[in-house]
Amino acid sequence: MTVLQITVLAILQGLTEFLPISSSGHLILVPVLTGWRDQGLLMDVAVHVGSLGAVLLYFWRDLWAMLRGLFSALRGRNEPGLRLALYLIVGTIPALIVGLLVSKYLGDTLRRVEVIAWSLPIFGVVLWLADRAGLRIRRIEHMTGVHALIIGIAQTLAFVPGTSRSGITIVAARLLGYERADAARFSFLLSIPAIAAAGIWEGRHLFEPEHAGLVADAALGAGIAFAAAFIAIAALMAWLRHASFLPFVIYRLLLGAGLLAWIYVL
Repeated sequence: MTVLQITVLAILQGLTEFLPISSSGHLILVPVLTGWRDQGLLMDVAVHVGSLGAVLLYFWRDLWAMLRGLFSALRGRNEPGLRLALYLIVGTIPALIVGLLVSKYLGDTLRRVEVIAWSLPIFGVVLWLADRAGLRIRRIEHMTGVHALIIGIAQTLAFVPGTSRSGITIVAARLLGYERADAARFSFLLSIPAIAAAGIWEGRHLFEPEHAGLVADAALGAGIAFAAAFIAIAALMAWLRHASFLPFVIYRLLLGAGLLAWIYVL
């Protein structure tokens, strides 16, 4: 891959990973629309791992609270950080199970433009309806194990490209009554084990002899994605303190309509 290709993919993934517009869908579209060779799942995972670094840095206080809570549990104390860590584990279990099934039985069959073209507008409308209907009566401190499980089950829909992992988990949280910023915060924290698991599972192939040449490309992509993702997280969290998801809904509808026209009309 050229430096230009890696840079475009990394910036695109970093910006879209935490915006509710589907990073996986955009990564699949890049080679289709540009004529570049498909970067493959390994490069996709590499730039996702770069995004993981961004969320770890931005939410370091939550991570520290969870670590402190885990150590406190050894002394028989139950702190909020411990509960948050347990909720992330609960919310991740459905994705691990479904992810293994998808990897075993479906592979790359869902990585098609037609799938993205339909899922973008459909789940865009779902996001809009959930944001309008959802009450704003809960913060992340009100999270429960049942709520975490529901959000985790919703996260499994993100294996369909174009759905958006952040988008569908925010939808579930908003329907449960969480405020926009808190819904996004839990969604981003929930991405940590999800991205880490995918990175470990797929990243092991980077060290196989036939993929030796991808290591440097993957490292560059991860670094660029880290910077882009950090900017995206900070911008979205600031935006959601006073505005809605409407701009992202409109973007999804327009992109989806354009892709459907390209596939079925042009």
